[in-house]
Amino acid sequence: MAQGRTAVFSSENEANTPVYPLDVFVATEEGTGQLRSGATRLPAEALAILVLLDGKANVGDLEAKLAQLPAEQLRSVLRSLLAAGLVRAATLAETDGLDFSAFFNAAAGKDEPSAGAQASASREAESGAPLLERKGYYVSIARQAVKPAAAGAPLSILVVEDDPDVTALLKQLLEREGFQVSSAARRDEVLARLRAAPKPDLAILDVMLPDVNGFDILERMKAHPALKAVPVIMLTADARRESVTRGLLAGADGYLTKPFDGAALVAGIRAVLGLAAPTAPS
Repeated sequence: MAQGRTAVFSSENEANTPVYPLDVFVATEEGTGQLRSGATRLPAEALAILVLLDGKANVGDLEAKLAQLPAEQLRSVLRSLLAAGLVRAATLAETDGLDFSAFFNAAAGKDEPSAGAQASASREAESGAPLLERKGYYVSIARQAVKPAAAGAPLSILVVEDDPDVTALLKQLLEREGFQVSSAARRDEVLARLRAAPKPDLAILDVMLPDVNGFDILERMKAHPALKAVPVIMLTADARRESVTRGLLAGADGYLTKPFDGAALVAGIRAVLGLAAPTAPS
């Protein structure tokens, strides 16, 4: 290993790096080198994990495949490999093709947010809900702008809305702004679009849909390694603090009120995507 780097199982490696069941990792160039080296000093469990890291298997998959290794020990080894630079988090492109079969499986459940997370979301919602009512859009302080698309390539937006008139209006407004728009109205259509490549650059989710709730789609997108980086704007007539809080806890990047104003729509989308306002012609 490089001089000065913490040894893989050194006592200096504290178990304070969170490793979640849906996290996906890949071996770095150095990690691959350890696999190929006849002189590696890595223990058998570390080598077994490196062999299985292909940018597709998540931590839950690894636990199933290495059932002989206690889950806490497996995660401890992963933390050590991360600290040693032998493993890194997979990129969004590398996680494409992950299984979507349980995407809408309610039985899978989800972790309850911590008290601290709930308090933070509640504080932000207290200031965000009035802004949402007054301006017609609101952008979460927690959002992170995505990397701009390559020059000349239009950004794509997925509109999830069951009212065909609203969908047509959104499509007209967004295409006029230079965005590429696709749409879905029902749960199977949403899943089909999210399975397809490339992933949308942003999703606009109505809350009340015929066979699924928009907040449920949001929660599942933000929990899925191939989709969690996709910014999401909730399109809703419900601007109550409780609803904004739920969206913030689930990872919403912004909100639009219904009925929406075209200028507010564009401003909200540009804010979430980190795009500068277009320059007025001179």
